[in-house]
Amino acid sequence: MMRKFAQPVAFMQQAINSSLVFFWMSKFVKNRLGLTFLLVVGLCSCGNSGLSGGKLGIGTNVTPIRAIKPPQDNQSTVYIQGKVSKQAPLIKEQLYQIDDTTGKIWVVTKQTNLQEGQQVVFKGKVRYRSIPLAGKEFGEVYLEEE
Repeated sequence: MMRKFAQPVAFMQQAINSSLVFFWMSKFVKNRLGLTFLLVVGLCSCGNSGLSGGKLGIGTNVTPIRAIKPPQDNQSTVYIQGKVSKQAPLIKEQLYQIDDTTGKIWVVTKQTNLQEGQQVVFKGKVRYRSIPLAGKEFGEVYLEEE
């Protein structure tokens, strides 16, 4: 009698164990798929620095300093990346000269904790200050951090 009852119990235990494993595996796969989905959506939502154009690029929206020209309307916003090469204090702001491999530009910012040689990224509006001296133009393009 014990033998007749033991087989269905063993079968039920095996069925319960296999369904628990299936449940756990399906939960694991769903979590992994969800995490992968969030990662891809996060990369795509980064504007120019995501998966646009079929290429994966990081920092592709950074403008080389040599490409920055005086704007006509002073409304151009750019990102620059480079190394702090000089600094100068202003009354309520700081002035840093940023150097990348293509050129140098001054950045006006409220940040005061940057050191020379430090790698930085700035987002700012391109500005131009005209400096006429003795009939010549010595104007300077600079960036005002946003």
